[in-house]
Amino acid sequence: MNYHNITKDDMLNGEGLRVVLWTSGCTHCCEGCQNPQTWDIASGIEFDETAEKELFEDLSKDYISGITFSGGDPLHPFNRSEVLRLAKKVKEALPDKTVWLYTGFLWEDIKDKIDLSNIDVLVDGEFQKELNDNNLKWVGSSNQRIIDVQKSLSEGCVVHHCKP
Repeated sequence: MNYHNITKDDMLNGEGLRVVLWTSGCTHCCEGCQNPQTWDIASGIEFDETAEKELFEDLSKDYISGITFSGGDPLHPFNRSEVLRLAKKVKEALPDKTVWLYTGFLWEDIKDKIDLSNIDVLVDGEFQKELNDNNLKWVGSSNQRIIDVQKSLSEGCVVHHCKP
């Protein structure tokens, strides 16, 4: 897996102060995307042991609420296994931290195909330029949903973490 950046002390991509891993690779290629430079899976740099160590050092700070996976698309087929491995490792090593994940895929299309058990909040749906609303919190367009993954898995239907 390649990545573009590890953002520290981020307040825009989930609740609280977060560490954000910006992955490379996206098949959605949404018009008006804020990160088109991340679409190519070969862009960025390889996520290696040094990057993982940096990620966990930053995530271990007491004032950090959790990690957010963004991109590109963390659930691009090239990224999935590594992102899900990292989410599991976060939950095992730092169980008080929350795991957020942004994807262009819809909940209905992935919930039965991908192990989401280590994700707390999933922001789903492609960015739609015509539905862009800069007043929304944590999403770029009004079609995107902020989903409480654990409640959704338990109840068998989409449970919103909060409405955008």
